[in-house]
Amino acid sequence: MTSFLITLFAAGEPAGGAPVQDLVPAALVAAVTTAAVLLVGFGHRTGRITILSRTASLTEHVIPVPGWAALPVLLTLLSLGVAAFGFFWDVATHIDDGRDSGPFANVAHYPILAGLAGVSLAGFLAAVLGADARDRAAIAWAPGWRIPLGGALLLLCGGLAMIGFPLDDVWHRIFGQDVTLWGPTHVLMIGGASLAPIAAWLLLVEGRCAAGKPEAGRLRLLGWEVQLAGAALVGLSTLQLEFGYGVPQFQLAFHPILIALAAGIGLVAARLRLGRGGALAATGAYLLVMTPMVLVIGPGFGHTFLHFPLYIVEAVLVELAASALGRRGAVAVGAGSGVLIGTVGLAAEWGWSQIAMPLPWNGALLPEAPILAFAAAVAGGLLGAHIGGALRSPRRPSGVPRLLPAVAVAVLVACLAIPMHTTSGPSLRAAVTLNSARPGEALATVKLDPPDAARNAKWFHAMAWQGGGSRLVELRQIGPGTYRTTEPVPVHGDWKSMVRLHVGSAIVAMPIYMPGDPAIPAKEIPASPHFVRAFQVDHAVLRREERGAASWLTGAAYGVLAVVALAWLAAIGIAVTRFERRVSAVPA
Repeated sequence: MTSFLITLFAAGEPAGGAPVQDLVPAALVAAVTTAAVLLVGFGHRTGRITILSRTASLTEHVIPVPGWAALPVLLTLLSLGVAAFGFFWDVATHIDDGRDSGPFANVAHYPILAGLAGVSLAGFLAAVLGADARDRAAIAWAPGWRIPLGGALLLLCGGLAMIGFPLDDVWHRIFGQDVTLWGPTHVLMIGGASLAPIAAWLLLVEGRCAAGKPEAGRLRLLGWEVQLAGAALVGLSTLQLEFGYGVPQFQLAFHPILIALAAGIGLVAARLRLGRGGALAATGAYLLVMTPMVLVIGPGFGHTFLHFPLYIVEAVLVELAASALGRRGAVAVGAGSGVLIGTVGLAAEWGWSQIAMPLPWNGALLPEAPILAFAAAVAGGLLGAHIGGALRSPRRPSGVPRLLPAVAVAVLVACLAIPMHTTSGPSLRAAVTLNSARPGEALATVKLDPPDAARNAKWFHAMAWQGGGSRLVELRQIGPGTYRTTEPVPVHGDWKSMVRLHVGSAIVAMPIYMPGDPAIPAKEIPASPHFVRAFQVDHAVLRREERGAASWLTGAAYGVLAVVALAWLAAIGIAVTRFERRVSAVPA
């Protein structure tokens, strides 16, 4: 325990948390800002400050719903755009340049922080402004003060995302830099931003119902809902980024599972709420966000290009399922869409992976990945039916059985848990010969021992990253168990070059070259002309900044994250169910 406390409060270093001199001003700024926001909120509730009421009234001219919904929704959309840009930029920066010298030394962190703060502020404003008496779904908080249901959910999303920032520094102090998108505190921040569009969408529809305009067909309001549906699809796709950049640290089976899940939830919800063409409209909004952002951050800023799913085929499939099954209710649409997404849609994404993805899917994923992706697609479709069906006009209740969303979540959890386990596999070594091709780069010939170790590999390639870019280099077989890179691999400066192999549940790597890193500390692994090295567990090479901690501490950290994630999903489910039950009482 003493060593744990020393680690926690020790002065930060680039590989283990922020320097203390950075934390003090950051804490002061956060405290002053929070105090100011709370004072304005208190002033509004006591009637001493009217700026919030006047601002909310102005936003009603932009989004024609009550101000208590219009202002938070508008702020959420703007904030999510800023946060998403910063987040994608930050991931690309870490892949190409490695870790930061401090949390405030990376420019990309500022739009993330500002965006997540904006989402939190939007939820706070929704709560402080309070819903009027027309809102049947609002939560009675105090006499004369009713909080919009969507606003409460938005505040939860923003608050948990913001908590992730200080927790992330604590995590790095204990465990070192994890350099992965799927670290617990990273997932907490990503989850807050990713689920915020659903909360804002609920808030907007809540405002529309309160104003007596529940239908989705009015053009001005429809445009805002399409934007929120597109933002939800972007959010549901964020955990795919490591696969899109070609540096996944978990099993490749996750990629089709995550795509099927995002399509099932996002597109089914959009089709049910927005009506005919809704899934296609949401996909169009998604592409209008993703395409320019990827082009600016990739070619524009000189970072690695992000490859992402298009969801066009899946959107067409959802439209077909809704047209054929719409009269049978939301559950039928969700289940039918899930079946089509998990079969035809999966086949389309399989083809797209051969054209556009850095790690094409191959036969080694059979049969596990298609089975799990199919189950995830159906579960996602049913969850999308629960959300979209509830958001529909109150005159058309979804008819989703009470326990069905819980069953769908259980299936989803199983689909994600099964491929989560990875192993080190059998003992494996390789003899490597490096032939200089140009200064600082070499062609690598890799001879495996045993020779058949790469048979049925899900991926087997050379990879270099964090040296001012990232590269995936194909290994072409030239003999029994012998492979050669198709182009030179960097072996100088800050580059980290390795051979990566994923067979079955084993993900392993063998370093070719690693620079010395006194902050960890770690010695240089030289790129000698000839060497024999053993493969290691992949994360020991990719995330060598990590440091060991007591097993109870690691288990507790992941346990807390699991509890928070399940509680989060439960809160969304409860909110959606409450909304449908309350607004469905509106007389036809």
